[in-house]
Amino acid sequence: MASIGIIGSGFGALAVAVELTRAGHSDLRLWERSTDIGGVWRDNTYPGAGCDVPSPLYSFSFEPNPNWSRRYALQEELHAYIKSVAGTYGITPLVQFGREVIAASYDDDAANWTVAFASGEQQTVDILISAVGQLSRPRLPDIKGIETFQGTSFHSAAWDHNFDPTGKKIAVVGAGASAIQFVPHLADKAAELLVFQRSANYIMPKPDSPYRSLHKALYHRIPFTQQIERGIIWTIMEQFSRGFNDTSRVGKVNKALAMRHLKSQVPDPELRAKLTPDYPIGCKRILFSNNYYPTLAKSHVDVVTSSVSEITAGGVRTAGGLDYDVDAIIYGTGFDAQDFLSSIDIIGSGGQKLAAQWSEGAHAYLGMYVPNFPNLFVTYGPNTNLGGGSIIYMLETQAAHMRQVIDRLEAGNYRSAEVTPAADEAYDKDIQTQLEHSPWADCNNWYRHKSGRITSNWPGATLPFAKRTKTLEPKAFSWS
Repeated sequence: MASIGIIGSGFGALAVAVELTRAGHSDLRLWERSTDIGGVWRDNTYPGAGCDVPSPLYSFSFEPNPNWSRRYALQEELHAYIKSVAGTYGITPLVQFGREVIAASYDDDAANWTVAFASGEQQTVDILISAVGQLSRPRLPDIKGIETFQGTSFHSAAWDHNFDPTGKKIAVVGAGASAIQFVPHLADKAAELLVFQRSANYIMPKPDSPYRSLHKALYHRIPFTQQIERGIIWTIMEQFSRGFNDTSRVGKVNKALAMRHLKSQVPDPELRAKLTPDYPIGCKRILFSNNYYPTLAKSHVDVVTSSVSEITAGGVRTAGGLDYDVDAIIYGTGFDAQDFLSSIDIIGSGGQKLAAQWSEGAHAYLGMYVPNFPNLFVTYGPNTNLGGGSIIYMLETQAAHMRQVIDRLEAGNYRSAEVTPAADEAYDKDIQTQLEHSPWADCNNWYRHKSGRITSNWPGATLPFAKRTKTLEPKAFSWS
C-alpha cells in the first residue's frame, strides 16, 4: 500500500482524500500549515466573503447539502460545509496541523518523496499530492512606499477584525472579486470611502436569495430534487462558459446583461463612464453583485481611476500627483496566482527544480502531472482554473484521475509513474492553441504569466475536461 501525502486541507485536498479513502487507500496524511482545515474558505473572512457560484454546484456531488441557507453561500457556511465533509468521510483525523511544507525532494533510488516542514521535521511518502491551489497566497501590489503608511493597512485575505471602520476615511486599492463584496459593508460604516480602480469590471446581477423552509423540506424528503437543481445550474453555467467572447451569441447576451445592469443601477453618466469596461467581455473575471454599483453611487463614496503611484505616510498618491489622506488602506489586490508551488522548493528526478522548469510559466499534463517529477500530482494546477462553472466539479474529476494512476501503480507493483515529455508537450500545445484564441489573450489579467503564457485557465466549459480525464491513458506515462 503506497503512502500518500497531501499538502493542504481545502476543497482540492478533500476531493482527493475522499476519493482515495473510498477506493481503499488508507495510508494518507494531510499537511495543514494552519490550526484548522478549510483553505481559502478558512482564510478569507472579510465582510461579505462568499462564492459567486451557486451553492448546489459549489459543493461535492457525493455530498449534497440540503441545508444551505441561501443560493450563494457565504464564507462561514462554506467553511462549515468543508469541515462537515471532512468529518463525515473520516478525513479530519488524517490532518496534521501546524505542518507548513517548505521543501520536497524525490529520491530516484528509493522512488519516494522526502517532505520538509518549517519546524525542521521531515516525513517520507511514496506519492506527493499538492492541493495548495492557485489562490492561496495574498498579493500586495508593488507600489512605492507601501511600508511607510502610518495608519491601519491590510490585505482583504488577512482581514483585521480589530479594525473598526466607523467614522474612518478609508482607501480601497483594487476593485476586483473581493472588493465588490467587502466595499458595500465598509461603506455602511465609513465616513468616506475611496475606491482606487485600475480597470472596470463586467458585473452581472446575482440571482441570490435565501432558501425557504419549503425548499429545505423538499430536499430532505426527496433528495433527488436537489440533484435536479444541481444539474440545471451546471447546464446554465456550461452555456455561460461559452460566452467569453464579444462575437459569440452567448457573449453578446452576457455583455448586454452586464451593460443593462450597469445602466439600471448607475444613473449618473460620469460615474457610469468610469465603471464601463474598455476590453472584451470575459478577458477578465466576470463578477456578480447586486449592491456594489449602488454603493459606489453614494455621496460619501468615490471611484478614483487615476493609477496609484505611491503610498505615503498619510495615504495614497496618484500618478497625477494628487494626495488622498486616509485613516486606513485595504488592499483587494488578489493573489499570487502564478505562484504554482514556487513557495515550496521542489526537487524532482535527477535534481531537477520545479521552479526552474516552470520559469517561463507552469504547465502540466491534464494540469496534474509534470515530467521529471515522478509520483507528484497537482490538483487545481496549471490551466485548470475556470472563467465560469464550478471548480469543485473540476477537482472531483482530477481526484478520480489521480486515483486511477495510484490504482495502476499498486496493481502493477510499479514504484513510480511519470508523465512522458511527449505527452506533456502535445497536451500543452493543444491547450495553448485554444487559449490563444480565447478572450483571455486580449488584455492583461491575472491568468497570464509574465512570459505571456496563459497558465491559469482551462479553455472553456468543464464537460470537455471531465471527458478528457475520465479514463487513464497508460501510454502517457512511464511506469517503472
